[in-house]
Amino acid sequence: MAQRRPEIANQGNYGIDAPTVIRNLAWIGVLPVVAGILLLRLHGVVWSIAAGLLLLGGLVCWVEVLLMLWSSKRGKGVVIRKLIEQLDIGESDRILDVGCGRGFVLNSLAKQIPSGKAVGIDIWNPRDQSGNDPKVTLHNAELEGIRSRVEVIDADARKLPFDNDTFDKVVSSLAIHNIQEPDERRKAIEEMVRVLKRGGQAAILDFQHTREYERILADSGMQDVRISALYVQMFPPVRVVTGIKK
Repeated sequence: MAQRRPEIANQGNYGIDAPTVIRNLAWIGVLPVVAGILLLRLHGVVWSIAAGLLLLGGLVCWVEVLLMLWSSKRGKGVVIRKLIEQLDIGESDRILDVGCGRGFVLNSLAKQIPSGKAVGIDIWNPRDQSGNDPKVTLHNAELEGIRSRVEVIDADARKLPFDNDTFDKVVSSLAIHNIQEPDERRKAIEEMVRVLKRGGQAAILDFQHTREYERILADSGMQDVRISALYVQMFPPVRVVTGIKK
């Protein structure tokens, strides 16, 4: 029998990923376009070439803006469904989402566990996601009809407030790369492994440092550590690193 296609969150307002980056790209894209238009008024091959290069640079920036907006609103859903399909989720599982933001991944996971619990932690940084706030996350869970299965906690990924072997699955999406220092990223991943039950699965989705995550999971004693192919449905493209705790 074919596996049922996972239902993902589709009723809440999940904002825009990396809004500061998108805003900066938009402004950067405006400047060369304006300069290029002004140069077009000058005569000569050199000025024409310079204007063309400036216009092209501005166009590239705006294409990236559109790709990032599409990724936040559409492409991410495709990839998160693929991530969920890689996890052997039981109906009563207890799942942790590290860096849950406004709850798109958290609520998508909660839809898979009618008798389980999905816990999200975050420091609620608005630079990482527009309108990042735990009240918004819980409101989105209400809209999705899974509020009773969802809990959110203020916490840093590098010091999770949970006992060892607490969760059946631990997931993180587009969060660990926000930790600047490699040693601190290692702490966060080691914490994910610590709170994971034996036999449980971890999955980290990101567009940076995925080979590093793969090494850390293996160093932490995880088995069957794998890194996915590049998922181009999101921009920047992402990979998913998975492993199973011994």
